[in-house]
Amino acid sequence: MGSLSHSCPPSKQTLNLINPDDLLNLFKSQQKYLNFFFQNLDQSQTLTFTQTLLNAKGTIFFTGVGKSGFVAQKISQTLVSLGIKSGFLSPTDALHGDIGILSKLDLLVFFSKSGNTEELLKLVPCAKAKEVFLISVTSSEVNLLAGVCDLNVHLPLEKELCPFDLAPVTSTAIQMVFGDTVAIAMMGARNLTKEEYAANHPAGRIGKSLIFKVKDVMKKQEELPVCKEEDMIMDQLVELTSKGCGCLLVIDGEHHLIGTFTDGDLRRTLKASKEGIFKLTVGEMCNRKPRTIGPEAMAVEAMEKMESRPSPVQFLPVVNHQNIVIGIVTLHGLVSAGL
Repeated sequence: MGSLSHSCPPSKQTLNLINPDDLLNLFKSQQKYLNFFFQNLDQSQTLTFTQTLLNAKGTIFFTGVGKSGFVAQKISQTLVSLGIKSGFLSPTDALHGDIGILSKLDLLVFFSKSGNTEELLKLVPCAKAKEVFLISVTSSEVNLLAGVCDLNVHLPLEKELCPFDLAPVTSTAIQMVFGDTVAIAMMGARNLTKEEYAANHPAGRIGKSLIFKVKDVMKKQEELPVCKEEDMIMDQLVELTSKGCGCLLVIDGEHHLIGTFTDGDLRRTLKASKEGIFKLTVGEMCNRKPRTIGPEAMAVEAMEKMESRPSPVQFLPVVNHQNIVIGIVTLHGLVSAGL
């Protein structure tokens, strides 16, 4: 006889649940600890630190171990994005050759909660030998790193949010707030313009909106859906539909813009005149007062103009100061460019 097999019903997976009150209390506690930091931060130390970084003749290097190292990297990247020479120096790699990047004009900023991290303390005499100005940013009242650096900033820490007061969550939060706030202060002191900031972020939406001009994103030459005002509407259907602009640019013999004729105009004309459309020219039905834009205008301005009242449009003819058509910019083209 075959043996009987017994199947057990699948066990239900137990879900861990968060107590809403516990979660809310954690956020309140973190807010309290952050407020402690803001209320007790030494403004004089902070000003001296910021002024020192602002007047650095060389590169501002940051270093740290573990979570503080990640914060140091982030702050360095923030400064770089503002056009300030900065970099992250791994304390381990520094002792194996990377310290060669330091020069006596540079600053080296140590981020450390305790100020007693062995890897950072080993780096100090090596950096001093290269005559680098050393700054420690720590949260312990008394620590070894503060005693051997040229400048120290104390970041007041009441306690970590971690119930064991061990996991670096509040300490790294105040490090990040401190570093990024100093970075923005330096940005203001250097009078960085929006255009200069955008130049450092060319691939982002901010950069594109402030860098790209209409001439950079417009269609031109053979891509333009052009016709003459005496052309018959039905003879221009291929031109209207094949260029992907949703319109015709009506021009004279010298390429001056006369008006535009859209696929919407085609539908309205067909509905109103039916077979009479075969006898109509583009010039008879075109819009002779279309919105236009110049090639030197910002691309974001073109988008704003398309979306403006009384009704949005999907394209703008691009004309020069003599009203000669040199291109067309479409909403689809702007969106595709990431604007």
